[in-house]
Amino acid sequence: MGSSVVSELGWVFQVRLCNLHMHNAYGKVEARVTSAAGSGRTVESDESIWPSDVHRDVVEELLRMRRRRNEIDAQAILDSSAFHILWLLEDGQARTLRELSVGLDLEQSTVNRQVNAAMKRGYLERVQVPGCASWKHRPTAAGWEAFRHDGRRRASRLNRVFADLAPGDPDILLAQLRAFNDAFERQVLGDA
Repeated sequence: MGSSVVSELGWVFQVRLCNLHMHNAYGKVEARVTSAAGSGRTVESDESIWPSDVHRDVVEELLRMRRRRNEIDAQAILDSSAFHILWLLEDGQARTLRELSVGLDLEQSTVNRQVNAAMKRGYLERVQVPGCASWKHRPTAAGWEAFRHDGRRRASRLNRVFADLAPGDPDILLAQLRAFNDAFERQVLGDA
């Protein structure tokens, strides 16, 4: 998956795992592992590749989160890429394409296409900032309005999920997700 972002309300969770597809067939586990570059290999054995059920179940839950990242609310104004760009710009700081690319963890050419699409829809504008050679991008009034609309809808959806979260507590969930992401960045991304 390279990098995916599952975002709701005020949190962005970065999950960096390779694409993993598991199929149980006749008691065997076959896992197709695909790197971000697209190359893959198939591993088949009589035993699970996971040291414990917890390992397998954590990956399964992360994949469930990944599948939701592109769910579209029928009443949303913004597509997911425009929402993510506006999310980064919520702090009021205009950003260059490179800065947006780093913040979104996407290739600059991809961000360029997304920014151009958002500009065409009137959600972003390009501005020249004194002392900066590159153009910067910031939300328009229509962009802010659409972001607030969609943000409120996402917050409402999260409130419904939190109300149904049993057993569980949103604060504990947030703390555990942050701890997981921090540990992942230290242990896995630090090795890269």
